Amino acid sequence: MMGLENQTYSSDFILMGLFFSSKTNLHFFSFILIIFIMTVAQNTVMILLIHRDPPLHTPMYFLLSHLSYMDILHISNIVPKMVTNFMLCSRTISFAGCGSQIFLSITLLGGEYLLLAAMSYDCYVAVCHPLRYPILMNDYVSSLMATGSWLVGTVNSIVHTAYTLHLPFCGSRAIDHFFCEVPVMLKLSCVDTTHYERGVYVSGIIFLLIPFSLIFASCVQVLLTVLQMKSSEAQKKLFSACFFHMIVVIMYYGPFIFTYMRPKSYHTPGQDKFLAIFYTIVTPTLNPIIYSFRNKDVLGAMKNINKVLINF
Repeated sequence: MMGLENQTYSSDFILMGLFFSSKTNLHFFSFILIIFIMTVAQNTVMILLIHRDPPLHTPMYFLLSHLSYMDILHISNIVPKMVTNFMLCSRTISFAGCGSQIFLSITLLGGEYLLLAAMSYDCYVAVCHPLRYPILMNDYVSSLMATGSWLVGTVNSIVHTAYTLHLPFCGSRAIDHFFCEVPVMLKLSCVDTTHYERGVYVSGIIFLLIPFSLIFASCVQVLLTVLQMKSSEAQKKLFSACFFHMIVVIMYYGPFIFTYMRPKSYHTPGQDKFLAIFYTIVTPTLNPIIYSFRNKDVLGAMKNINKVLINF
């Protein structure tokens, strides 16, 4: 029996992936590769700008730099394996590789959800309590929020990863997905996971529904305060910021809630893949554009860097 278990734990899994026909393979592979390069480049530029430009040394941009770092790690956790398998005409992923994908994915997604809630709080304090902002949202508080997002996301991930990897996989090892994710791994297990699914549901409430409720409440308070402002330009600016922030939140939270807070019997491979694309590939690509490259402060920092490079 021990020999069987050791074999189970050391055997490779098969990632069915996103590619179907040979023609689709090439086009879709090229598209994913371009998206990956663009995402890493955009978020790297954001981190460098925030680090080098003093006017961007604020709590909001500090949190944004952590969001960019998480986005780089998140997409790098998934796409390079897809690219490697495509280039080598392979679909395999080792047990350790699968465990790494699960651990990093849950850590980064949990951390990003908490980070988005922290960013909403920052916006709420800046708009609704501007005079108390230096006290309520100082460097210590922002550092505590960022550290807490990483730490809580990591602890949560350790629990789920450890449980998932200790499940016995007695039948097929074909994962009908483009990366290793908890719901699809549960479908491969040959034991009853009902109790664990309830734990996932509770975890989802803590990491998804509660932060989403806080974000929604913050946006409502911000909008109510904005409506009382006399400046139409300030109203447009804050309405725009709140609108795009909610788009990012919905693109993250919506698909993830739909994926992780349903029983495994309700999951279909095509649906899971489609939803996962949003919170693993699409949103990390859009975050720098939505949060930063539309911002005058960031554009000003980019111009300053260009001037320095030209003079050099």
